[in-house]
Amino acid sequence: MGDNIDLYEPITVARDCDAVLIPSGAPITVPSGTVVYITQALGGSVTVNVNGNLARIAGRDLDALGMELEQVTVAGPDMSETEALELVWDQLRTCYDPEIPINVVELGLVYDCRVETITATDEGHRYRVYVAMTLTAPGCGMGDIIVEDIRAKLRLVPRVAEVEIDLVFDPPWDPSMMSESARLQTGMF
Repeated sequence: MGDNIDLYEPITVARDCDAVLIPSGAPITVPSGTVVYITQALGGSVTVNVNGNLARIAGRDLDALGMELEQVTVAGPDMSETEALELVWDQLRTCYDPEIPINVVELGLVYDCRVETITATDEGHRYRVYVAMTLTAPGCGMGDIIVEDIRAKLRLVPRVAEVEIDLVFDPPWDPSMMSESARLQTGMF
C-alpha cells in the first residue's frame, strides 16, 4: 500500500467515502471529487489532509483513493501460546496512531499483552488475547478508533477467539516510554 505513494501529489477521491477527523474522532464523509493529500499510509489505513484538516480513511475505503489494501498473512492453523504471542506482537506493530507515523508498540502505548489458551481440542488451540494500553493523551478522540483497529487486527491471528483490550491511563504516557528508535524518529531524545 505505501510503497508507491507520493505524499506531494494530490489525489482526487473517486467516490464518497467515510473518514474520521483527527484528533476529534468525529465521523465525516469525504465527497467524491474532493482533492486530498496523503500524509501517512501505514498499518492498512491512511491519514489524509482534506481541506486543511487531517482525517483517517480505513482500509475498506482505500479504493476511493485508487489504492488497494495489502492482505496480511499470519501463521498456520495451530501454534503454541508462545508462537501466538509472537504473532500478536507482530500484529500490534501494524497498528499506528493516525497522527504519528510510529506503531503503538514503539510509541510505548502497550503496557501489557498476554495470550492464554481457552480451549484445546484435536483441531487445535483457541486463544484469548489480553492487551492493556494507553493513549498519548487521555482526551484523544481517536482512542476508540485505535482500539478497534487493534482488536480487528488481533482477530486476524489464527486461533484467536477472543480479544480483550483495556484502555488505561495509569501510569500516564510520556515520551520516555517510546523506544529509542521512535524517540530518534520524532526528535524526542
